[in-house]
Amino acid sequence: MSVVSRLKGKGPSGFGYGSTAEDVTEGLDLSAKRYVLTGCTSGLGAEVMRVLIKRGAAVFALARSLDQAATACAPYGALGAPLACDLSEPRSVRACVQEILTAGAPVDGIIANAGIMALPDLTVKHGLELQFLTNHLGHFLLVTGLLKQLGERGRVVILSSSAHKMAPKAGIEFNNLDGTHGYSPGSAYGQSKLANLLFAKELSRRLPGPHQTANAVHPGVINTGLQRSLNPFVAGVLRVMGPLVLKSIPEGAATPTFVATHPSVASTAGAYFADCNLAQCSQLASNEVLAKQLWDVSEGLAAGLA
Repeated sequence: MSVVSRLKGKGPSGFGYGSTAEDVTEGLDLSAKRYVLTGCTSGLGAEVMRVLIKRGAAVFALARSLDQAATACAPYGALGAPLACDLSEPRSVRACVQEILTAGAPVDGIIANAGIMALPDLTVKHGLELQFLTNHLGHFLLVTGLLKQLGERGRVVILSSSAHKMAPKAGIEFNNLDGTHGYSPGSAYGQSKLANLLFAKELSRRLPGPHQTANAVHPGVINTGLQRSLNPFVAGVLRVMGPLVLKSIPEGAATPTFVATHPSVASTAGAYFADCNLAQCSQLASNEVLAKQLWDVSEGLAAGLA
């Protein structure tokens, strides 16, 4: 446990900064539950999957390739179902959706965990800046494609970040979604994380079932592979200071696991969580007009991508 986690207390939920995914699921029986999880191969995703399965759940484990997903699922037998889902490739996402729909069983939760961070150079794919495409639009395609399979009390958990406050002044630069009119690694990452938060909030208003929920979470600042694109100086500082200022992976996995499983938040929707408690997001993230505009634009983009 880090020095910071020892100094932080618990919030109204009974959990806090230093809680782990095992802590927040202690005593829960998830043996009748089924979850869809992106980014299962390492870091937070691997830990979320491990704990869900430890509590008895079955997990559709998604990774960029089937081989990667199968390797991640190997320790778990039938409870881990590997699927290929490259979030930057619409065809891959749609094929994954179809496989889950074909399986037929209701899904109790979708945890949109995978992502890429602060790419140093502008990368454009399918006409979109890669972080926006992967972090937001890929998950938009996946989640909206699975809504008919979401259970009566199904939960959608979208991993955002406190970095959503780094988004451009406009929030979402709809006239620059390819980044060619100006690109900053941090700003582009912040835009994608703001998009995650806006998506969760708008989805919570559109879910077909009255008991279904959608929420966004900030898992914390964690030393995972997500930081592999940071510039060498920042990466070096994090390596040195990490034990003091960063959450461990089990601590980082706590908030998404809590929001996906804990009975105390079964009816909470359209919220933003950090450290397993409700948190304050930016004014832009609460802008319903911006959220609706993003939804409409995302639908149009999705329809135009083969």
